[in-house]
Amino acid sequence: MSTLYEQDFSQWAESMAELLENGQFSALDLENLVEEIRDLSKRERDRLLSSLRLILHHLLTWDYQPELRSRSWLGTIQQERSNIADYLADSPSLKRYLTDDYLLKTYQKARLQAIAETGIDMPKDCSYRLADVLERSLNF
Repeated sequence: MSTLYEQDFSQWAESMAELLENGQFSALDLENLVEEIRDLSKRERDRLLSSLRLILHHLLTWDYQPELRSRSWLGTIQQERSNIADYLADSPSLKRYLTDDYLLKTYQKARLQAIAETGIDMPKDCSYRLADVLERSLNF
């Protein structure tokens, strides 16, 4: 027999919120509740790193296909920079993921996407600094 958590996640979440609100702590599905709270943090991290990856992807295409530069690429870079600023404003602890280590890991994913999109063999080593990704001015 499956549990409410397995049958209807939305209803389960509403039920957990109601139990918390009413102080019915002994009735909580603690195992799944703990897992979901941990996943919330991971989702926030993943959103931040996704924005970082998109910026890197577009910086690569911007730098290695200058003849194809578009306002769309620029718009994506600006939007994702704005998203990162919003994520950090909401959750300052996410700054711990804006490190050289995460930049290098994320660069490898962005590089592969840029190669798949352009057919150009992008550099294996990341030449971007975090400041480049978050602040570098781009001009046509």
